[in-house]
Amino acid sequence: MKAIDMNAARMRCVAAALGALALAGCAGPAPDGGLGEVSTLAAQRIGQPVKLDASSREAAEEQVAQLLAQPLTADSAVQLALMNNPGLKASLGELGVAGSELVQAGRLRNPSIGFGRIGNGADKEIDRSVIFDLAGLLTMPVRVNIEQRRFEQAKLNAAAQVLRLASETRQAYFVAVAAAQSAAFADQVRGAAEASSELAERMSRTGNWSKLDQARERAFFDDALTQQARARHEAVASREQLARLLGLWGDRPAFTLPDRLPELPAAPLEPQNAEGSALAQRLDVLAARRDAEASAASLGLTRTTRFINVFEAGYANKSASGEPRANGYEVTLELPLFDWGGARVARAEALYMQSVHRTADVAVRARSEVREAYSAYRTNYDIARHYRDQVVPLRKQISDEVLLRYNGMLASVFELLADARDQLNAVNAAIEAQRDFWLAEARLQDAMHGGANKEQGAAQ
Repeated sequence: MKAIDMNAARMRCVAAALGALALAGCAGPAPDGGLGEVSTLAAQRIGQPVKLDASSREAAEEQVAQLLAQPLTADSAVQLALMNNPGLKASLGELGVAGSELVQAGRLRNPSIGFGRIGNGADKEIDRSVIFDLAGLLTMPVRVNIEQRRFEQAKLNAAAQVLRLASETRQAYFVAVAAAQSAAFADQVRGAAEASSELAERMSRTGNWSKLDQARERAFFDDALTQQARARHEAVASREQLARLLGLWGDRPAFTLPDRLPELPAAPLEPQNAEGSALAQRLDVLAARRDAEASAASLGLTRTTRFINVFEAGYANKSASGEPRANGYEVTLELPLFDWGGARVARAEALYMQSVHRTADVAVRARSEVREAYSAYRTNYDIARHYRDQVVPLRKQISDEVLLRYNGMLASVFELLADARDQLNAVNAAIEAQRDFWLAEARLQDAMHGGANKEQGAAQ
């Protein structure tokens, strides 16, 4: 009966070892290093295809050239940035590090070989041994499970970086288009101010205008010159910001932007259960959960192995002069007489609680960011629509009425020019309101899907 129990125990050990070896053979990331799954996660949230693993450099260059051949849209700018941004490529390298650690967790520590020779005159004694890390073999499934969770977390972090770059690119795109539109409008304002200043100067010389009115027109012209210079610089700066995100440099052809911002949508978004959706699909929340799960598994492993510092087993034989060779096995166990593993367990518990609190913090931030982002989105939509439907048409109606009175000699040139300035200010404000809406829309999408929790990412 005792022999049967011993055989069963040996069989269980062999089965455990074979299972661990089988798991080691299966463990490992996909051939693309997980980029395909990262692309899928990002595409589900961006709403457009994302391709991070280009088949070849020539194919990627051709796709970039095709995108640059047409005026950029917000979606094509995002697509171009994801293909060409060098910072994103460097960040995705961390995914390869996590994949390597996963592969390493599924492999045994190298065996150690022992050899000893003792001579006593003509007598010689030789000891030989091959030792394997048995504890590492038995705990391999747990370690692989932990590293698998780490790898899943790394993929979520990589997808979050993709979404962050997409959001930054969309915002930079709208800022660049609005700046170019404002610069073109500033050129028109500057031309009108110059014409009015020359007219005021001629009328002042003939005595039809006072020096005060002439000085006002000159001041308006000087102010238009300043605004034009600022608008042109803003256009250049915002365009360069977009170019950096697109990863364009060297002899790349210049990209073309549309003349105007996109029109407002017919109706604003009315997301149902936005906070719940954000908690379910935000990548930073999912990554924090994976981190907490991996920390819990790591804590369990530490508690299990706290009294096993080293447990090794292997084959050994001994030969001595004049005696037959003796074969057997050798088992070594390092006893924790001075280190009971309490410090390691305390460290694991601290890391686990840290990950739990971090997950709660990310969840709190996510809900707050969604509420704030939607408030900004809805407010900017109402403001932009108010400018489009009320302010600008009303200013145009006023300008038409002033022009009719001027043609009927019921209004002076000064009144006509003053009204033109008011209309220019209203148009500029409408452009800024439209830009702010699209920026708010990009930030809302980021808050819903990716997570603008940059401080958290830096802390990790």
